[in-house]
This record gives sequence, C-alpha cells and structure tokens, in this order.
Amino acid sequence: MTARRDLRSDAGQAFPIYITAVAALLFLALALFAVGQAGATRNGGQTAADAAALAAAQDYRDQLRKGFLEAIANGSVWDDLLNGRGIGTGDACERAQWFAQQNGADLTGPGCVPGYLPTSFTVTVRTQKPVGKTVIPGTETKHATAMAKAVVTPRCTAEPPAPPTKEPDDDGQGGGKGGDGGKDDGDGGKDDGDGGKDDGDGGKDDGKDDKPPIDLRCDGLDLTIDPTRLDLFPDAKDLFSVHLAD
Repeated sequence: MTARRDLRSDAGQAFPIYITAVAALLFLALALFAVGQAGATRNGGQTAADAAALAAAQDYRDQLRKGFLEAIANGSVWDDLLNGRGIGTGDACERAQWFAQQNGADLTGPGCVPGYLPTSFTVTVRTQKPVGKTVIPGTETKHATAMAKAVVTPRCTAEPPAPPTKEPDDDGQGGGKGGDGGKDDGDGGKDDGDGGKDDGDGGKDDGKDDKPPIDLRCDGLDLTIDPTRLDLFPDAKDLFSVHLAD
C-alpha cells in the first residue's frame, strides 16, 4: 500500500510540469507563427517595392524610345537620349505608385527618387496592412517598409560614320584634252545654270527626306536605323535594359 501511494504522489507532482511544457511549446509555436507572419508581410512589401521601381524604370525607358524616335524624325540631337538621359521623369513615379498599390503598398518616406549616371529610380514603400495581432505585443499596428532600385542601362552605342571613299581618276590625261571642249560647253553652261535653279528647289525637298542611316552597336550586334522607315524603329527593350540593382 505504501508503494502505491508513492507512485500516485509522483504522478501528481509531474502533471504541472507537463502542463508547463505544453504551454511553453504552444507559446513557442505561436511566436514562430508571428515571426512567419511578419516575414510574409515584409516579403509582400519587398515585392511591391520591386514592382514599383521596375514600373518607373520601364515607363522612363518607353519615354526614351519615344524621344529618340522623334529626334531622328526631326533631325535633332539624340546622343543623350541614346545614353539614357536628356528627358524628364514624366509619369514614371506615378506608375510606381500605381504598381505599389496593386501589390498592397503605398509610397512612403522619400517615395520615388530618380537618379542619374546611370539613370535609376529608388522607391520606398509601406505595406497597407499591418502584421496583425499575434502573441508578440505591438504587431497589430506594425507595417513593413521596403526599398528597391531599378536601373535603366543603354544597350547600344553609336558607330562612327564610315569615311567617304575617293574614286581614283583613271583618265587624267583625257580630262586635260577635253579642256578645249570645255570652252565649247561654256555657253551651254549658262543654260545648265538656269536649269540648276529648278534642280536646287527640288533639292531642298529631297534633302529633307534624304537622311543617312544610323548605325548602332547593341549588345555586340549591329543595328541600322533607317530614318525613312521609322515604322521599323526598334522596341524600347532592344535599346535599353531595365533591371533591379543590389
């Protein structure tokens, strides 16, 4: 009888220990769940920041292509545009805000900050929803913030124009003998000169459309832009790359 009483006494003393151990494990599980929930909120914020930064950079890339095309069509300077500069940011940061909202976040702090050399957009966002109520105090009002930077990098460089080729004068003596004939053609030269006026007027129109092709080197490949066939103008992604920076 004494032995049985001792066993019951030991079991009664161990029961509170079991309860404490189970409670500790349960709290640990809830704490890990809170950490995971916070991590998920943080990852969602980073996804929103990445999408917003890329959206801003891609919008700017599209503007670069449009400006480059217009410069070639108008015959104006386009060097800075090819290098990823020379225009304002336009609606790039508005696009960043829109994409951030689509991913459950808003621009915060400095928001959308353009950078140069190279052209880039740094975006800071704050998640719209907090982490939520957990066993860790304060998480119900805790929002995640994240930052991302997207860079616009030119793919192409302008190739220098080829030097003009000189045609050899194979009949130098023949030209000298023809000097006498040049006197006979002198009177006719006046008539040719009058006709030259008409040709000169027409030359203005022809010269306006007669623009030399533009040779580019894009990612190791040759690309020629024909100003008379701008309907075949390359896409923005062929001229500029957009990527996230570390």
